[in-house]
Order: sequence, then C-alpha cells, then structure tokens
Amino acid sequence: MITCCIQYTLDPHRIDDFERYATTWPPIIERCGGRLQGYYLPKEGANDYAVAMIDFDSLADYEVYRAALAADPDAKDNIAHARDTRCILRESRSFLRKV
Repeated sequence: MITCCIQYTLDPHRIDDFERYATTWPPIIERCGGRLQGYYLPKEGANDYAVAMIDFDSLADYEVYRAALAADPDAKDNIAHARDTRCILRESRSFLRKV
C-alpha cells in the first residue's frame, strides 16, 4: 500500500473556498478508486497550508485513479472551483509507505 500525500499552500483569505473544495472530493475520490484518509487544515499555528492523504494499493492503481479523475465531470468542476477562486497557491505530491 502507498499513501499519496498532497501538500497545499493556500491563500489564507480563501480558506472557506478551500474547505468547499476539500469537502467536495470524498465521493469523487472513492468513485475513481482512491481511499481518502482525509483533508487536514491546521487547528493552531500557520494558516496557509493543508494536507490530503489518499491510499492506493500500488503506484499502478494511482495511475488508473489519475486517469479516472481526469475524465470525471465532478472532478473537473471542483478543480475549476479551486482555479477560479485561487484558494490553492501551490500543490505538491509525495508518496509514502507505512513502516
């Protein structure tokens, strides 16, 4: 199993827009083949970042997921929402394994 860790740098004035973006993803992610562990925002401290964790059985399964996501109309709409509101300034991915 691998976990895709998505790290976001956010516009701190657009946190509500990011929360809408994050809460829209769960059914889309599940439908496309990912197992969402969650989206996380800080409770205290810095207010300009977030993290998402999504599990996959393998990198090959992640690639299938990415293709399904690219074709999903709800995913396209959610990505457009983030782009239009500019709530996400930067996004990066890393892949983790449990030890």
